[in-house]
This record gives sequence, structure tokens and C-alpha cells, in this order.
Amino acid sequence: MTSITLVAGIGNIFCSDDGFGPEVLRRGAPRFTDPAVRATDYGIRGMHLAYDLLDGYDALVLVDALPDRGAPGTLHVFEADHDTLSAATGMDAHAMDPAAVFASLNALGGSPPYTVVIGCEVGCIDEGIGLSDVVAAAVPDAVRAVEEVLAGLPARLAARGG
Repeated sequence: MTSITLVAGIGNIFCSDDGFGPEVLRRGAPRFTDPAVRATDYGIRGMHLAYDLLDGYDALVLVDALPDRGAPGTLHVFEADHDTLSAATGMDAHAMDPAAVFASLNALGGSPPYTVVIGCEVGCIDEGIGLSDVVAAAVPDAVRAVEEVLAGLPARLAARGG
């Protein structure tokens, strides 16, 4: 049986580097052509993402901006810890924070699929359209990271028994 993966770009394009996820999807979507992959720019529509996750995806690749930890433009790829994220917040129909999305999904009776986050530390989240130079420079690497994660998912899912 073929597993189905959702690649979700999230972020607010009107807040500079917070638009990282949507920009990665805009640039990468033409390259994510596997029929078992659905690539969608969710922007700030967290509740929409939660409802879509009820469709039973086997995996989620979440592309998002991350808080600045002192190295804007740095990419991080990691598995999401759903227990910590969904326990931290309650249902919020207006939030795009991944924790709020997973909490909303749980409140709707669903459970999150295996999730890999590809995030970039922000340099600027002030009002404005367009990524800072340092974050924009990370977009091609993020597109490659999505491709690498997608290529490795069958083995990861098999190892998890899924």
C-alpha cells in the first residue's frame, strides 16, 4: 500500500521571514510531483490544516519559520514531538502555531501523522512582504531538504511500523 504524505508550508507572507514556509512551497511544489505527495501552502489557515489532517495522511512534512536562536537563515530538520506540542495548548481555530494545529486535530478526534519539521530561523518578522536576504538564501536548501525527507520517508515509516 502506498503511503500518502502532506507537505504543508505555513506562515504569514505579510510578516517578512514568517513567509518562509509558503515561499519554499512556491519554489518547490513543481518538484514535488510524486502522486503520493500533496504539497499545499496553508499560509495562516491552521484550522484548514487540522481538518485536512483528518483525511488520514501517513506523514506530514511541515515547512515553517522558527524563532531566531542566534543564527538567522539556519535550517533545522527534526521529528515533531506530538505529545509535547499538543499538550501545550488547547483548540484554537485562529492559530497557525503547529502546537495549536495538533491540539485542534486532537480535539476534532484525529491524531497527527508522523511529522518532520523543516524550519528556518528567522531574521525579521516585522510587517512587510518578502524574506530577508539570509532567509531567502536558505530556500533552495529547504527545497532540497523536503526532497530528501520525502525520499527517506518510506524507510522511516516502515521502521515505525506504519
